[in-house]
Formats: sequence, structure tokens, C-alpha cells
Amino acid sequence: MNRRTVVLPALAGLLAPVLAACGSDASGGGDGDAIVVGTTDHFVANKDTPAPFDPAAAYDVAAWNVMRNTFQTLVRLPRTGTEPEMDAARKCGFTDAQNEQFRCTLREDLAFSNGHEVDAKDVEFSIKRVMGIKHPGGPSSLFANVDQVEAAGKREIVFHLKSPDATFPYKLSTPAAAIVDSEVYPKNRLAKGFKVTGSGPYALDEFRNGSDKAVLTKNSHYEGGLEIRNDKIEMRFFDTPDGMEKALRSKKIDVMGRTISPDQVQKLDLATDKGIKLVEQPGQEIRYIAFNTKHPVAGKQAVRQAMAELVDRKKIVTDVYSGSAEPLYSLVPGGLPGHRNSFFSRYGEPDTASAKSTLAKAGIDTPVKLTLTYTKDHYGEATAKEFAALQKQLNDSGLFEVKTHGVMWDKYRPAATSGKYAAYGYGWYPDFPDADNFIAPFFQDENFLGSPYRSKEIDKIVPQTRRQSERARTGTAFGRAQDIVARDVPVLPLWQGKQYIAARDDITGVEWALNSASVLQFWELGRGASD
Repeated sequence: MNRRTVVLPALAGLLAPVLAACGSDASGGGDGDAIVVGTTDHFVANKDTPAPFDPAAAYDVAAWNVMRNTFQTLVRLPRTGTEPEMDAARKCGFTDAQNEQFRCTLREDLAFSNGHEVDAKDVEFSIKRVMGIKHPGGPSSLFANVDQVEAAGKREIVFHLKSPDATFPYKLSTPAAAIVDSEVYPKNRLAKGFKVTGSGPYALDEFRNGSDKAVLTKNSHYEGGLEIRNDKIEMRFFDTPDGMEKALRSKKIDVMGRTISPDQVQKLDLATDKGIKLVEQPGQEIRYIAFNTKHPVAGKQAVRQAMAELVDRKKIVTDVYSGSAEPLYSLVPGGLPGHRNSFFSRYGEPDTASAKSTLAKAGIDTPVKLTLTYTKDHYGEATAKEFAALQKQLNDSGLFEVKTHGVMWDKYRPAATSGKYAAYGYGWYPDFPDADNFIAPFFQDENFLGSPYRSKEIDKIVPQTRRQSERARTGTAFGRAQDIVARDVPVLPLWQGKQYIAARDDITGVEWALNSASVLQFWELGRGASD
């Protein structure tokens, strides 16, 4: 089978999953059938994650996979390019030279999947609701710069910003800005469970804890700029990538999405199956270690710097990810304007002697005892191997005595954002393709990590760059921010991922279905003739 390598202009996206189930035996073949998409993402509704698909709480790629297809936003990221296009809005734009007031006019005849009319009051309600609930680990930080949002008539909505922000249209394209029905969603609390009432291209059929599938049907009320190429999508949830691959080969699913393991990339690429195609695309997914900078051990800058001097990224991407990822020496991934290899410039290749000197100068006794925590079920099976490799690299230096601990995602995320871990692994899928989205969400007040780290200089850099409409001109300022992160090491970047999707050869639109944040755009998928 030939791999199809697709290089598309950056689209955008975001962060990732939760439940446990296996795919059923029903076939996905045949004209007019639902297109069946496999995934190892899982969803649970419990005390820690009461509302997996609520825009006020959800801030991960798995949930956004569902939400981008069921909710509508004023603007959306385009099929190609990076400039947001109209969706629920007929027109949008800044009304002042300072980029402080943003106005949108809604399309006519917008309706939610329940038939209720969508108007500007629903948009106002939706944004204020996210800002007001301010769920820990949720996306409210994207609207931290919003001073006021108001419906100026039935179809006009106006955003008043506290300070200029040229990235604001991108933020309105994310599921954080999803328009919800003000008659259905509670104002001051989350909507518990899995129910989704949106005006996007699909409606989510009834979904329960323990379900092995979710069905999304074409929303007859949808009014927007998307061409929907199918009538129904069925998501099947698998416990393992191997189970998902087996279902693809046996034609029980049509598309294999998250998460395809590095080993599977190699197998699918070399396979002789004529009925399966593998698509590879550049990605902006990054992985890193986050630190609780108030922890008695991880809170010591020299400890974090020593780790930066010891970690061998090249070995991790080779031994663990088989070349399906690239070493990353900054939070801002390669391919984006403003990327700078700040960690490599400061620390170079792994150097035990240098790390030993760093710890000695700070008066820190060795070996340093530390626990690295990771999520067992969120980013794929390779995560455990990655942390075993990190543990070995650090311990082999003789300077650390590291233990690793795996936790299920539904427990992991709230514990991580509440400061319960000293050092822990995390991934980031961009909300939108701009260096701002790899700096501000990590270090501003109410950041999604719940990190106590603050930099007065970064606090100045972010608002300065947001005054610049020509985003390519922000490179120097963001380069400085990356240098500060490399010096202070509140996070330790590890790698940048490529992204993959596999499908039966009668499925069309696969090359367009996966955006740069690894979020599936179900409306792009269609069914054609097999080769």
C-alpha cells in the first residue's frame, strides 16, 4: 500500500480523551450506510468530568472532535489557509484601527438541532457562560481579554476587548466559542451528561456511559458555509489501536483515526492491502513535561534545568516513535512563524557533566528523587514507553532517582491542573495556528495547566504581539518568550508529532478530513467507488 503524504496549509485546532469499550460487529460497508470512524478516544461523565461536551468545560482534542462537528461558531478555520471564514456569521470584522472592537452579523434562518432559532442573544449567552463558569482546566482563558459582549439587535453581536487582540477571530473559531441554546443550557453551571444542542453540521444521537458507539446524523437545520458529504457518521470506540486496526482490515470500520501507534504507521505503510490507504500530514501537536513550580523538588529551577540538559529527544523519537515525531526544542512547533530552537541553543546535546554542575552550583544533593506522572489512556500506548525511556535517561546519569506513575485520564487531568503532581506529561493541540497559542495559554493568569509560574516579561510580550495584525512580524517577540521559557523551564518540550489517518479506499475526502490539530472534520468524508 502506498502512503499518501499530504502537505496542506496549516488549519488549526487544539488539546485530548476518556471510557472503555470495544467496537461492535456490524459492517460499515454499502452505499448509503453511515461512515464508520474508529477511535481509541473514550468519554465518561462522572464527578470529575460531568460534562464531556460542554463548551464551558471541554478543552481536549477528543471532545473537540465531537464538538467541532455538532456545534457552530461565528467563524471557522478554512479548508485551506489560515484566515477564519464565516460560519454562523454572514460577516465579521474589527470596527476600529486598534483591534479592540469586533462585530459580527449572523446569517438568517439559523436554528439549533432542536429547531429553536439562533439569534445574537444566544451568542452573547454562550460566551458569557464560558467566562462566568470559568471551569478549571477549561477554555475560559481564551476570552480573558473580553471586557464585554453584547447583542446589538437580533442578528448583531459586538465584542469589546480590554486590549487590542489581532488573534481574537481565531479564538472565535474554536469550540470554546460554540453557540449553545440559551433555553437549554444552564447559565451558571455545566450541562451534565452527553447531550449536545448545537447548530453545527451534525446532531449527536443519544449517547450514554458505557456506549460502544456514538452516532452523528446530518443536521437538517444547519445553515452555514460547509458542504456536508455524508448523511451519518458512526464513531466506534476501541480499547486498543490493534483492535481498531483489525476492524479496519476486516471492513467493520471505514476510517481509523486517533490513535494510530508508531508501529501501526510502519505496518500500514508497508502493507500490501490494496483496500487501505494511509495519509500522513504535518502536525502541530506537541508533547512536553509540565512542572509544578511550587513543588519542593520540581519547584527548584536547577532541577528543571538539569533535566533539560539530560533528556535525549532524538533517542525518544527514534526508539519510541519510530520517526513519526520530531525532536522539539521549543513550545512553538516548527513550521509556525516565530519558532525558535531556544532549548537547543541554551542546553545543546545531552550533557551529564553540565547537568551535574548545574545541580552542584545550586547546592542540590544527588540523586534527586522525583516522580514523573503520565496518563495511561489519553495519548496512546506509546506514552508508557516514552516515560520509561525518560526514566532511564535521567536515572542512568546517576543524578536522578526517578519513578514513573500512570493514571487514567479522567482522574489525571483534574489532578494535574490542581497541582497534585510534581512533573507530568501533557500534550497540546493548537486552538489556532499562531505562536500566541503556544505561549499565552500556558503562562497567562488562569492558564489551562493551572501552573503557578509567572513571567513579567512574557506578560508584556503577549499583549504587545496582539497589536500586530501582520502576524509574521511577531517572530522576534515570541522568540524572546521562548528564550525565557528555556531559561526558567516551567515546561520541558519533548517532541512534535506528525499525524496520520487510515481509511478504506472507497472513502473520499480523507486528505481533507484531518486538520493540523488532529481533529476530524467529518463533513469532508464521503463514499465513492473502490479502486
